[in-house]
Amino acid sequence: MRVGHGRANLPVPDGTPMGGYLDRPGPSAGLLDPLTVNAITWFDGERRFALATADVICVNEDLAHRVRSEARSLGCELWLAASHTHSGPETGCVPGGGPTPAPWLDRLTDAVGTAVRQAIECERRCDGEAHHGELHGVGADRSRPSAPAVVPLTVIAVRHRADENGRLIGRNEAGENGQLAGVLVVLPVHPTVLPAASRLVSADLVGAVRRALRARLGPDVWALVATGAAGDISTRHTRRGQDAAELDRLAATVADRCLELLREPPARAWSARSDITWAARRLELAPVQLSESRGSVPMDLSGDRARGPAVSPVPDRAGNRRGDPAVSPAADRAGGQRGDPAVSPVADRRGDPTVGPAVDPGALAADLRAAEASGDPVAVRLARSRLEGVRARLDRSGREGPIGVHVHAARLGELSVVGLPGEPFLAVAESITPGGPVIVLGYANGYPGYLPTAEAYGRAEYEVLVSQVAPGSAEALAGAARQLLQDM
Repeated sequence: MRVGHGRANLPVPDGTPMGGYLDRPGPSAGLLDPLTVNAITWFDGERRFALATADVICVNEDLAHRVRSEARSLGCELWLAASHTHSGPETGCVPGGGPTPAPWLDRLTDAVGTAVRQAIECERRCDGEAHHGELHGVGADRSRPSAPAVVPLTVIAVRHRADENGRLIGRNEAGENGQLAGVLVVLPVHPTVLPAASRLVSADLVGAVRRALRARLGPDVWALVATGAAGDISTRHTRRGQDAAELDRLAATVADRCLELLREPPARAWSARSDITWAARRLELAPVQLSESRGSVPMDLSGDRARGPAVSPVPDRAGNRRGDPAVSPAADRAGGQRGDPAVSPVADRRGDPTVGPAVDPGALAADLRAAEASGDPVAVRLARSRLEGVRARLDRSGREGPIGVHVHAARLGELSVVGLPGEPFLAVAESITPGGPVIVLGYANGYPGYLPTAEAYGRAEYEVLVSQVAPGSAEALAGAARQLLQDM
């Protein structure tokens, strides 16, 4: 297998509209760190596969289609994923998908092409190793302040192969066989350290991790950091500030953990005679329907959802008052204990599975006022995000027709790679277990918005309220990915 890496700059002029935050005080005004497009190519002698990541908020389907079409002229299957930085240009990040605004459709297409061509030119014989472990202290479920700050971290080590006989030469400082050419890191954490008030262009956490890795691995070792399934994971409860110094602190934690994993015994990802294959499937996701009611359940101001936010009780078919505080049937993925109170899934009077939580905007506004009176900044942030979510949902409640998305899967030797569109919750990625090493990317090849788990639709949190797809959509995408890998 031959592997190469390429990079292209993505300049952002002052005065550019920025993506990610609704309450940004103005357009870009200055540069904290440069934005880039990074690409890795794999070539097995017959087929070439490329993964490109861009420091933007999202990749819409029009952009994904255009760069994929142009890559085919290079004999290359291409996936494009966003880092999801909230300190870059606005690229049309609208829940449910939208057009990429000028001039970014052209600029991103050009930058991706430059990075991919450079990667092809730099291809060398390389073996791949997969390292997987836990990362502590960087990301956590952002709607659960008491959840453990633990997420999975995957590092794919790309090592030079010396000759046709498959013998590896060279020894790095850690004493491992094979000289390190580069690393692909999959980090399932929202790269949102810098605040909405910042107008400085930055790749945020992803860019800081790249810099920290290069500082530790040396100038001859490339680093590509991809954002995984991070729809419900962020630094909200782990960061100690929202500035460059905090970026460096969190990035150092990630980079140091990557080095620890590189010293541990790996699983083989690919070798000299490995083959490449890929496939895709299009799905039509049903749009979620908004259910409204006047009642509400009071929000616990501790922010831990002891009683739940303002979700209206709606009778189910049996007449039970769904939406009342209830005992969760099992521990949640974020580490909640069995028996934690939670809000039950909500259906309308017909049991329609496309209907999300019934919410009362007035009650949510009252929750925010109560949180502000409490002086608890965590409760204020959670209450404000819920209100923002339901307002955004009301603005788009007239959506009709299905939302088309693509699920992509590939095998690079023994390594399974899945590309999911939009912002899937971490549990969605964790349900894709084909056997052998696997990486699951979010924000890839399209943007339908948030993809919560079906269970999450019983809680009136921001990600659920702003989501445009019906409950079960994320599970459908995960099922499609598993089937694609199985059929390869």
